[in-house]
Amino acid sequence: MNALITVIKNQKDYILANDWRLLKKFIFVSLILILASQPGILGSTVQKAMADAYLQVSVFVGFTLFIFIGLDSFSSYNLESLLSKSRKIHIPIAAFLGALPGCGGAVIVVTQYIQGRISFGSLVAVLTATMGDAAFLLLAIEPSTGLFIFSIGLSVGIISGYIIDYIHGINFMQDSLKNRTSEIEKLDKTFVSKFNFLWLIIFFPGFILGIVVAFQLNADSIIKLPLGLSLTSIVGASGAILSLLMWSLNPLSDFQLSTDKSRGYISRVVDTTNFVTTWVIAGFLVFEIFMLFTNVDLKATFDVWLPAIPLIAILFGFLPGCGPQIVVATFYLGGFIPLSAEIGNAISNDGDALFPAIALAPKAAIVATLYSAIPALIVAYGYMFLFE
Repeated sequence: MNALITVIKNQKDYILANDWRLLKKFIFVSLILILASQPGILGSTVQKAMADAYLQVSVFVGFTLFIFIGLDSFSSYNLESLLSKSRKIHIPIAAFLGALPGCGGAVIVVTQYIQGRISFGSLVAVLTATMGDAAFLLLAIEPSTGLFIFSIGLSVGIISGYIIDYIHGINFMQDSLKNRTSEIEKLDKTFVSKFNFLWLIIFFPGFILGIVVAFQLNADSIIKLPLGLSLTSIVGASGAILSLLMWSLNPLSDFQLSTDKSRGYISRVVDTTNFVTTWVIAGFLVFEIFMLFTNVDLKATFDVWLPAIPLIAILFGFLPGCGPQIVVATFYLGGFIPLSAEIGNAISNDGDALFPAIALAPKAAIVATLYSAIPALIVAYGYMFLFE
């Protein structure tokens, strides 16, 4: 930990002078750590929320990422080649790649569209089907729900893509792609990878403790530490703090963390888990701090506004990136919003794939995002009225 503090001090001038994005991340995490260091009930509430987020969610997300990013990292199959050789079924392939957990498949489809190799319907299909890194959260905590939403996103994406191409034709908005390039973002190396080993040392016992907690067992009564110390609190808080610090000091953008296959397998897993962990902690803290200062039954409040909740979740889906979508998924997993809202958000959100689309084909990206809202409204409210 002393080494990490030294790195923070050494990076201070760089953060303040050169990277506004990094500064915002650092400020965000600093606010969380300041809250956690407060005396009394506020500090203890934040500390418990951080530990719970790590042991109840993050370790399982990390385990899921080890599997999916491992399959992606060690696979030599060329998806771009598949798209170039299968023009007649571009839309189903695009929807399938978008529905896969994470943003890698969706980014590939977006770059193919930017280069004019696939139709606008394929772009709508992939943006409709994808739910980005929030998929890892659902698969880790509620795998059956994750697979259910996967099937819905895939089906809705395929149908939407074919309808769009039927209405507009396969060459719709191709004129907006002139003089565009496929270079999305220059990929930099990250110095925080030197702490990957420390991260793993905390992660593996954290994963074991997470399993114990998931089975409703009291790990502290099984392994008793001296001086009344709590093993779950120590491991949970340490893992959460390290994840927050590594994310805040990572010079790579959140878009780069899981999509750059040129980076090492372990670094991709660690960095993406840290990103998801940060937003899960944010979701936990929003609820816990709100309850601490208001004592309002948030579940009952959401129930009163139930008809509007899916619409709000769909609007959240318009926000670029996976962070806000992870917060929505966290609220669903916590039982505060219905499944219909999570379905609507999953369909409307475009994950990190929206970043390259906005950067290189902004008009097409906006239109495609607006189109994805239509099936999101239909399916979300259809599910609400039929099953909830």
